[in-house]
Amino acid sequence: MADVKPSSDTTLRGRFRSLSRCFCDSALLMVGMPNYDNYVAHVRATHPDGPVMTYEEFFRDRQDARYGGGGRGGFRCC
Repeated sequence: MADVKPSSDTTLRGRFRSLSRCFCDSALLMVGMPNYDNYVAHVRATHPDGPVMTYEEFFRDRQDARYGGGGRGGFRCC
């Protein structure tokens, strides 16, 4: 029978951190808020010459896209 050692504390912390980050990203996507870091990586990889929005610009853009701000139409409460 093989000698099985328990995972080290840092490995367990790393796994927990990764799992919690995944849950947070999933929750944000469920409410229409994509991950800013993923956006930055995508823009730098596919549009290296193009500008990258700041976090505030990115947040406003995603909110406007979801709720119809900035003259885009979309969801309206009343």
